[in-house]
Amino acid sequence: MSTHVKRAYRYRFCPTDAQVAELSRTFGCVRKVYNMALAARTEAWTRQERVNYNQMSAMLTAWKKTKELAYLNEVSSVPLQQALRHLQTAFTHFFGRRAKYPRFKSRKTSRRSAEYTTSAFRFRNGELRLAKMSEPLRIVWSRPLPEGAKPSTVTVSQDSAGRWFVSLLCEDPSVKPLPATGQAVGVDVGLNHLLTLSTGEKITNPRHERRDRAALAREQRRLAKKEKGSANRARARLKVAKIHARIADRRRDTLHKITTRLVRENQTIVIEDLTVRNMVKNRRLARAISDAAWGEFRSMLEYKAQWYGREVIAVDRWFPSSRLCSACGTLQEKMPLHVRTWTCDCGTTHDRDVNAAHNLLAAGLAVTVCGAGVRPQRSTPDRQPATKQKIPRREP
Repeated sequence: MSTHVKRAYRYRFCPTDAQVAELSRTFGCVRKVYNMALAARTEAWTRQERVNYNQMSAMLTAWKKTKELAYLNEVSSVPLQQALRHLQTAFTHFFGRRAKYPRFKSRKTSRRSAEYTTSAFRFRNGELRLAKMSEPLRIVWSRPLPEGAKPSTVTVSQDSAGRWFVSLLCEDPSVKPLPATGQAVGVDVGLNHLLTLSTGEKITNPRHERRDRAALAREQRRLAKKEKGSANRARARLKVAKIHARIADRRRDTLHKITTRLVRENQTIVIEDLTVRNMVKNRRLARAISDAAWGEFRSMLEYKAQWYGREVIAVDRWFPSSRLCSACGTLQEKMPLHVRTWTCDCGTTHDRDVNAAHNLLAAGLAVTVCGAGVRPQRSTPDRQPATKQKIPRREP
């Protein structure tokens, strides 16, 4: 049995007119099947009945035989079956209390995608040919696939900016645990500086959204003036989407570079377990917090650490990293956001963010030694239960 990591390689491609028509038809059928299956399962749920994947698959076969849904036979059956599998996964997470109840897919806002398994595509000599298509996809091979790669699934998607992507999931033998190192680092996230490390290094916040804010506002004003349903509005919407895509691409590229470097240089990385979903409710800081993408940073850090044999420790969000003196352990009662440096009673002068990174590192290493898992117990060093404290606002 292979122990290689499965990794998705994503590329842009330029479809022909025939392929655009076929893929658009497939996207619509996938959305239709998903929504019908969700409606059927919701109706059964109200009767306190559960419907499994096999029953959904039988329903799909029956739907195809009806006159109203005969068009489902015009596209490959594999993406339709995969849509049912994705719905089954969504319900599994719901019943396991790991996610909310599944929602219906919207034609305007939901992601346009279709997933093909090995029976519905052929990959030979660098050419990818999907079911129901006579020509291979014209893929822009921006980076090579692993030698001898055999994709297990292929996902085709189109983003809101109109760009077409194909993602090939295959085993990557080059992803192996890195040589062990004794380095450990604490990471404090912020807004003035994207990251502050316990080494004292501060990584500047690129503020990607701010660079395009004027252009984005201008195009959004133009979009607001267009008549709904008109071709002009569709073109204006596309311009807005392209600016958003450009911002997201730059942000993702920056986070990939930072997280890869942290994982390569450190054996243990300690971060704070932030609830970004609650923090963006702050109307003054919501835009800046969203642009910093702390949640995406943590996600990248965790899966790369798993790939390369590193450890990521998330310290409890109630831990007062900014108010605690890393030299003597004294806890300050208050620490307003505008205070960036402060002097403890012991005479040590602290940079707020560097001090927080030091405290996070110490707390994370203590967790490792004690074997308490990735989150310390929900109490602060001053012995006050965390549940009785207010949620601290994140410093910029």
